[in-house]
Amino acid sequence: MSGWLILLVAILMEVSGTTCLKMSEQFTRIVPSTLMFVFYGGSLAALNFALRTIDLSVAYAVWSALGIMLVSIVSMVWFKEPTSGVKIACLALIIVGVVGLQLSNSSKPESSREPGVGSRE
Repeated sequence: MSGWLILLVAILMEVSGTTCLKMSEQFTRIVPSTLMFVFYGGSLAALNFALRTIDLSVAYAVWSALGIMLVSIVSMVWFKEPTSGVKIACLALIIVGVVGLQLSNSSKPESSREPGVGSRE
């Protein structure tokens, strides 16, 4: 379970970095510009640690999909970007895809999985 918690931290840091990117106003504001690099670096480091216990295909899909979802919510609520039914439907399709990927991965018995590159098996 700790891998999933670390992945959640990675996602939240990535969303924070992307929010700071918007707030940096093309790198003209020093604090959000600096925080962007800190958050992105922390996000990639946390993702790296999460990969110890979560398969890369699942971790990256969840990291990117939840990041997209959260950044979209932040942009609609905080930055007042327009929302439409199509946008909401497409975000829902992302969720369906990630859930499907996780379900396809979890249906495979642990003993039949091949060890990945750099695995400790």
